[in-house]
Amino acid sequence: MGQLIRFALIGGFCALVDLGTYTLLTQLAGMAASPWVDIARAISFIVGTTTAFFLNRKFTFAGGRRDGKAQVGSFVMLYTVTFFVAVGVNQLMLQVLPESAWQHTLCWAVSQATATVINFVMLKWVVFREPSTEEN
Repeated sequence: MGQLIRFALIGGFCALVDLGTYTLLTQLAGMAASPWVDIARAISFIVGTTTAFFLNRKFTFAGGRRDGKAQVGSFVMLYTVTFFVAVGVNQLMLQVLPESAWQHTLCWAVSQATATVINFVMLKWVVFREPSTEEN
């Protein structure tokens, strides 16, 4: 339960970093139209998830394995998949939801929630898996 709480707190902070980056790029940098909106979502995802990886490694899954290259490789594979999921879901939501003042924020939220669920499960049981008693 402690891991889930730390993951949620760190995730909330990193989601704000991600959303802030996305909002900055779409609203202030003029990247709200296609294909720039996908690039904005990609950049915000990378900024948010990189921050999340280091904070979760330090505070949430500190007892997890530390295989060096293997752990980094697992992280890269996981975040590559969730990167495409986040950008794809964001684009799908942009097509499905009606235009409004909140459209980009709502699309981001749905794509972020989808990626977050995938990330928690895979971080806990694959990337930062704690050694079982047989492995010790």
